[in-house]
Amino acid sequence: MQRGDHVVSRAGPATRSQTDRRRPPRSDQRRAAILDAFDAALRAHGLDAVNIADVAANAGVSRSAFYFYFENKAAAVAALLETMYDDVFAASDIVTASEGSPRWRIHSMLEALMETGAAHRYLFTAMLDARAASSAIREIWDSSREAFVPVIAAMIESERAAGNAPAGPAAEVLAGVLLELNDRLLERFTLGGPRSREELILGAETIWLHTIFGTAIGVDEVRETS
Repeated sequence: MQRGDHVVSRAGPATRSQTDRRRPPRSDQRRAAILDAFDAALRAHGLDAVNIADVAANAGVSRSAFYFYFENKAAAVAALLETMYDDVFAASDIVTASEGSPRWRIHSMLEALMETGAAHRYLFTAMLDARAASSAIREIWDSSREAFVPVIAAMIESERAAGNAPAGPAAEVLAGVLLELNDRLLERFTLGGPRSREELILGAETIWLHTIFGTAIGVDEVRETS
């Protein structure tokens, strides 16, 4: 499956990550060992406290070997984020499916997105730090998000053609803005704030429904879908 410049499949990325500095197959055992050790350190200490020398030692390689594969810690975080892609794709598949009401599909997509955020909270937190420090990582994250735009835009156009959604701004524009909303939703959920998970989902669901279908949703109706 190809989404933008990042080529992936359900079984895993089909080409080398943009964050990887060499061309061997992804099955390279040293690279996998480094990522495993980096992931363990990230879980235990957070990005700032990860020590590359310790990661290399735990992976059974030299410190220079880490930099042979990854330019810096941010690049290694981006490589680990590939493990989240299948979950994110699955959430996208829910909202673009032909089965189920628009309300159910949007609600289920947002629930799945939040589950992904909860399951990978430590990794997403590290990505936010890496994205703030590295323009390259920011570009990779943004391009990954933008890769979903054509899929959501096609769904919007299909709903319009079927008479289920009113005409409006270009579908690509709406899709891009809605995906930006999801991005912000994940960030707020990960970092915490004054609103609960349920409140965040309710707000985002209402915006998605109103933007695409011209309808809103009440609290009682949300509860009926969960």
